[in-house]
Amino acid sequence: MDYYLWIVVFHIMAVMSWMAMLFYQPRLYVYHTEHKDKKEFVEVVKIQEYKMYKYIGLPAMWATIISGVLMLYLRPDLLKGDGWMHAKIFFALLLIAYSFSLGYYRKKLENNDYSKSGNFFRAYNEVPTFLSILIVGYVITKTFSLAFTFITIFFAAYLIYKVYKQKKKEE
Repeated sequence: MDYYLWIVVFHIMAVMSWMAMLFYQPRLYVYHTEHKDKKEFVEVVKIQEYKMYKYIGLPAMWATIISGVLMLYLRPDLLKGDGWMHAKIFFALLLIAYSFSLGYYRKKLENNDYSKSGNFFRAYNEVPTFLSILIVGYVITKTFSLAFTFITIFFAAYLIYKVYKQKKKEE
């Protein structure tokens, strides 16, 4: 099992790369939607969106999934206890769904077939932050806390709502 820790290192690095895409991709969508009248700018952003998603996000996501499954295969005891690993896996699955949704929105933006606003993508950009807070909280404490989970979800919903409803600043 000497190699287990190397798999953990690889997993952490893959997660960091994946999270970089999850945090930045929606920001590109904000720029794209709010500057749609600037064709040259939008063309550059489309290239960035494509490369960020296809060359960083997807490979890092799959590396995260594969290394995570491998860690569970080597250490099935991680699934025992009060359910923290099950909660982590559940929220990681939501993060995977979120990642694929970014691919969906990227395609819509690429084809100029979208109706979402910059505020929508600003609010949507908060989702991986709160999912990662939950995931990291479970991993570090190795416990499942219903209070921590509900407080985090409530705060996330409130913040996402506030970001979505904010007024656009005048330039």
